Amino acid sequence: MANFEAIKKEYEEILEKLSDPELISDWKKFEELSKKKNELEKIIEKQKEIEEIEKKINENKLILSSGEDQELASLATEELKSLLERKNVLQKELENLSKKSVTGPHSVIIEIRAGTGGEEAALFANDLFKMYSKFAQNQGWEEKILSSHQTELGGFKEIIFELENGDVYSKLKYEGGVHRVQRIPLTEKGGRIHTSTASVAVLPKPKKTEIKINPADLKIDFYCASGPGGQYVQKRHTAVRITHLPTGIVVSSQTERNQLKNKENALTILQAKILEQKEMAEEEKIHGKRRSQIKWAKRAEKIRTYNFPQNRITDHRIKKSWHNLEEIMSGKLDIILNDLEKNFTV
Repeated sequence: MANFEAIKKEYEEILEKLSDPELISDWKKFEELSKKKNELEKIIEKQKEIEEIEKKINENKLILSSGEDQELASLATEELKSLLERKNVLQKELENLSKKSVTGPHSVIIEIRAGTGGEEAALFANDLFKMYSKFAQNQGWEEKILSSHQTELGGFKEIIFELENGDVYSKLKYEGGVHRVQRIPLTEKGGRIHTSTASVAVLPKPKKTEIKINPADLKIDFYCASGPGGQYVQKRHTAVRITHLPTGIVVSSQTERNQLKNKENALTILQAKILEQKEMAEEEKIHGKRRSQIKWAKRAEKIRTYNFPQNRITDHRIKKSWHNLEEIMSGKLDIILNDLEKNFTV
């Protein structure tokens, strides 16, 4: 089952949002939060019921262990059997409620961009992509690359991919921000440690009915896909660039050999970015500009350092380090994600 403390915390946050008098002006948001509140309430009540049953089970076990009153022990044995059966039923009900309760979108768009550090930053972006890919594989999630721009040495200036079919957002929602690496690049002959960065954005994938795009608002360009160094991969115009005129958002895709599939990929990215912008605007409207800036600073905030010479990963938000760097980079992210879930405050 999902972390019960995290569920209670989420419930308290929803109650706080629902108490905001300005929220009533956004009826759709109010309905969504109310529905989520009711789902979480059922889970919390069921958990409390299980805890009460467990207290009674322990009381009956104490009576049996004392061995003083045979008649009382006989009643305790009978009641204990009934309580254990009831507990099993409640646990199954709780498990089903937890599955029904959606703690976040089941699909996300992850965007990784090389930052400062030139080719080394692009190689680090590729390392982060591999880390998330291997973690996703271990979780049984499905992955689809929507857009990528590779460098000659195998790094990525940018890679955008979709992960779906699981509790993807609830696990990866804290990964957005600037990731920093400290290591000696393969191209470094003097043995000096270089510092490079890559940014990660985790964007919930909108539901089909959530973001509606007017085709008249789109400027679509087709061009030849190019690979590392700028050489043309093929002569057909299969790559797609879409500009959303009302917002100015520009997205592109050239990963597929089929123009239609590239267009679909680009539209998927566009919808996620429009949703992000929409949520930022709503957050600012309800809570004011300052709170909005704090919440959405995660795109530019330095969140983590990967120090290879010292075999250490440090998350600066919770001020904690782990020393099994290679293992974590190979996709074993659970140790970090679990600590973030316990300690992170929005």
